[in-house]
Amino acid sequence: MTTARRTQKQRRDQAEAALLHAAAELVVEQGVRSLTLARVSERAGYSRGLVSHHFGSKQALLERLARTTQTGFVPGLADLPPGRERLLRLIDGYIGALGEVGVLNRAFLLLWAEAATASELAPIFRERDEAFRADLREDVAAGTSDGTIHPDAVPEEVAVAIVGQLRGIGLQRLLDPGAADTERLRRSVTEHWRRALAPIQP
Repeated sequence: MTTARRTQKQRRDQAEAALLHAAAELVVEQGVRSLTLARVSERAGYSRGLVSHHFGSKQALLERLARTTQTGFVPGLADLPPGRERLLRLIDGYIGALGEVGVLNRAFLLLWAEAATASELAPIFRERDEAFRADLREDVAAGTSDGTIHPDAVPEEVAVAIVGQLRGIGLQRLLDPGAADTERLRRSVTEHWRRALAPIQP
């Protein structure tokens, strides 16, 4: 019985991953306004009923897509305690990951940009960006507490600046993949923040 339940869960997870990938492909190819549950089911090769069973609505599908594409974008962060090193690892890893942006991450960046004018997307990405900033604020606060970040650093301001920079680099990569060498950029941007946040020497 345990094996049967596990196999059923595996089938469900596989179907959900295929549906999300199909949704991401459609967003990249045609934009969010053309996205429908029917088109997702057709692209993924599943029935419309299964798509509705998994997500229920286009809004729920978009929310799941936003969460799935953002989660795990920079691997290994969960193993690090909050602080300066986790923050710098995030910056370095994020820009490095932009060097090979797959369809899921392309979809996330396109949806994020479109959220400025699409009312169905705005609440999703406000929540996603706030979660991103909250992690960064936690890192800055931990760094100021342990002395690895200078005490004048304002967590909210640093978080807004970093999110804006990283998302902006991502959008530039979408528009013009050759605009920046991400391997060089990741080093220079990470070093910039290392110096900017370093404790002030007496």
